[in-house]
Order: sequence, then C-alpha cells, then structure tokens
Amino acid sequence: MADDKNKQIATQVVEAVGGKENISSALHCMTRLRLTLKDEGLADLDTIKAIKGVLGAQWSGSQLQVIIGQNVGKVHDAVVAMGVASGGTVDENLDGDLAGQKQPLTAKGVGQAILGYLSGSMVPMIPLLMTAGLMKTIGVIVGPAMLGLVPAESSLVVLMDFVYNAGFYFLPIYLGWTAAQKLGVTPILGAYIGGILIAPAFVQMATDGTPFDVFGIPCAPANYSSTVLPILLSVWVMSYVEKFFKKHLPDVLTTVFSPFLTMLVMLPVSLCALAPLGNMLGVLIGNALFAMGSAGGILSILGGGLLCALWLPMVTTGMHVAVIMLAIGTFMTTGVDNFVLVCTTIGLWTGYGAELAAFLKLKDPEDKSLALGYFISNTVGGVGEPFIYGILFQHPRLWVTNSIAAFVTGALSVALGLQVYNMAASSVLNLLAFVGPDPSNLTKTCICAAVGFVLGLVLAYLFGFTKEELEPKEA
Repeated sequence: MADDKNKQIATQVVEAVGGKENISSALHCMTRLRLTLKDEGLADLDTIKAIKGVLGAQWSGSQLQVIIGQNVGKVHDAVVAMGVASGGTVDENLDGDLAGQKQPLTAKGVGQAILGYLSGSMVPMIPLLMTAGLMKTIGVIVGPAMLGLVPAESSLVVLMDFVYNAGFYFLPIYLGWTAAQKLGVTPILGAYIGGILIAPAFVQMATDGTPFDVFGIPCAPANYSSTVLPILLSVWVMSYVEKFFKKHLPDVLTTVFSPFLTMLVMLPVSLCALAPLGNMLGVLIGNALFAMGSAGGILSILGGGLLCALWLPMVTTGMHVAVIMLAIGTFMTTGVDNFVLVCTTIGLWTGYGAELAAFLKLKDPEDKSLALGYFISNTVGGVGEPFIYGILFQHPRLWVTNSIAAFVTGALSVALGLQVYNMAASSVLNLLAFVGPDPSNLTKTCICAAVGFVLGLVLAYLFGFTKEELEPKEA
C-alpha cells in the first residue's frame, strides 16, 4: 500500500514537471527530491504542492526541490524506475552549498549559508541528543533528587549518568562527522579532529595548567568537550585544506598523503587558533559582564539582562565555561551569588516556556513529540542541550524570542536583588538554590521564574515560528 502511494506521488510529480523527458536527472537527500529540468518553464509548482504526499516545492538555483519527507528515497526510486537518470543521494538536507550550488555573496546569502551549515550539521544529531537527554531524565526521576527509589550510587543512576555523558561529552566527535558530511569533507577526518580536541592528555593539560605548544606555536590547552563552535570552525577550515591537497597532490599519493597533510596543517590551526576562540571570547564577555554586574544600579540590571540573553548562544559555542568558572570561584569564596548564577538559573525558565510553546504550536506529530520530549528532559532531567540543538537551530526566530524573554527575566532578577545560596540544579528544582536566610528571596525568585516562563511561552508561541515551519510534514 505504501509502495503504491510512493509511485503515485512520483507519477504526479513527473507529470507536473513536463514528463520524464523533461527531467535531466533526479537525486534526493533526507527529505527532498531534487530534479534538474531541461525546460524549467514546464514545471507547475502549484500543481506539485497540491499533490497528496508532497509537503512543498521550491527552486534552489537551477534545481527544483520537492519536499516529501522520510519516504523520499522510495519516491526517488519510483521516479528512476520510470526511466529518469538518477543522480544518487546527497547528505545535505537543507539549503546552502548543495549539489554545487553556492549561496550568493550577500549578507542574506552568507547568513543562509551559516544557518544551513549549523542546521545541517545538527539535524542528524537529534536522535542522539533526545536519547541521551531522556536517559539522564530517568536517572533523575528514580534517584534521590526526585522519587528516591534508588540511591545516587546505584547502578541504574550511574548507568544513566554515563550514558548521558557519552552523548554530550563526545559531542565534538559526533559533530565533526556530521559537519564533515555537510561540507563534503572526509567524515572520519572530521570525527578525528573532534577526538583530538577532547583527547585525554590534552584535557589533562588544561586541568593541570601545563604549558604546551604545537610545532613551536604556543597553545592554551582547554577542555572542549560538549562544545560546538571549535569543531564547526575546524571542519569548515578543513574543508578548504583537504580540497587543496586533493587537487594538487598526484593521484598516486592522494590516498595516503592527503589526509596526513590535512591533519598536519589542521593541528596548529585548530588547537592554537580556532578552538581557543570561544574561550577567549568567553573570558572577554565574562569580564565585561562581571564589570557591569558589580557596577550597581541600572548598569547591573542591564548586565543581568545581557547575560541571560547571551547565555544560550554562549553555551553552544563553549564560551560559557569561562564565565561560569569565574562565578563559581566567587561563590566558593563568599557562599552567595547575586549575578551570574542568579541570571543563568532563572533564565532557564524562559527556555521551559519556549519548549512548551513549541509543543503547543508545532503541527507535525513528530515535531510535537520531540518538543514534548525536550520539555520533559529539560524540566525534569535538567538537560537543555536537546532543546538548544534540536529546536533553536531549527527555528531561528526562537533565538530572538527566547533572548528577549531572557533579557527581561535576567534584568528583573538583578533588579529584585535575588541571591543564590546553593549550587542550582538545571531542572525545575533549581528554585531550591534560592532558599536561604531571607525568606522573601524565594518569593521573589518564584515571581521571576513565572515571568520568564510566561514570557518565553507567549513570545515563542506568537512570534517564534514561520508559517512554513508550522506546516505539517505529513499529508
């Protein structure tokens, strides 16, 4: 029955583009059938969009993209069975530098290319992010933090914890592979450079503060586990380095020396320049925010708003590590925090609201299911990465609405003088970190959390999604 449906879609699409004689080639990615036509004027996009089983159609350069969904491979095979030449498959599933089509060198084109690279690299990660987050949630629910069914040292809690860590600690390796696929780099080299960034010896140097250099070039070791920007920048540069060697090396030497020379060049570029970029920016931003936070008055309030608004982007790039280390150092000395830990904890509530808005607003059943999973994983398990990488990267407007809600929430928390007395959980239990000598502190905290949640929910629901993003993916 499903095969008949796919054949019917293929037949109707072919008819709507002028017949098989008008198709030079057909290929597909994860969700789209990509057709190259001899006479583009014969294609009727309105007719294609009206076909049951087709989610949309658009031109990308000279290529007609028919958005079908997960069954696109079977539709492609049915088109090929009608006598159309097959171009095979492509790994990319978003617009951008696809099938040799370059984005125009304009602000919009560059922006689309960057978003395409980020999204195209992160989309394949969604099953891992979702699964790892829910594993952690199980451990939190049954552990002493919630139901108390098993102790913290039980095998189940320990298992769920390290399974979660395996998902996010090794993120540079997984992301190195998917980013390499997106850019046409040898995937295993992308994973390899990710592994180098979190090599145990390198991480230990960062912990011990050991001086280090790469081929005589000074290097500041750091722990890049769970970071995004270092590996994305590294793979992007690697794409040019590898293409250079593949182009200029003799064929007989390419197999061995192209990957070797590529990695040889990338070691200093990545470890000494690209990877430390996030940390350096994090220190600069952290120092600036700390200065605003200690200034008092309106400047501190604005600083709290900026810290909250910038926090999630900083997390995705790894910049947050430097800021949070500075905050923890102060907290361990004084036993209280009224700025960084306050803002970053209360700011979580805007994300909770945005996740719930995604569940309520999205129409596609699979998207709704994922959004609900992200909401549960974050509010109960304290795992926010699936929300960041699974939703925010797919819906750019949410970055804006969430940042606005976070700015207001952060500014309000500083204006009300909130204080953190304990290290906070990342789940809804984070409110317990505000329980201390001043009873009114918790009351004001609940007010700020409610404001953040409602504002995050309302702004995301009203403005966080485009019309196209809300269209269901199933006919």
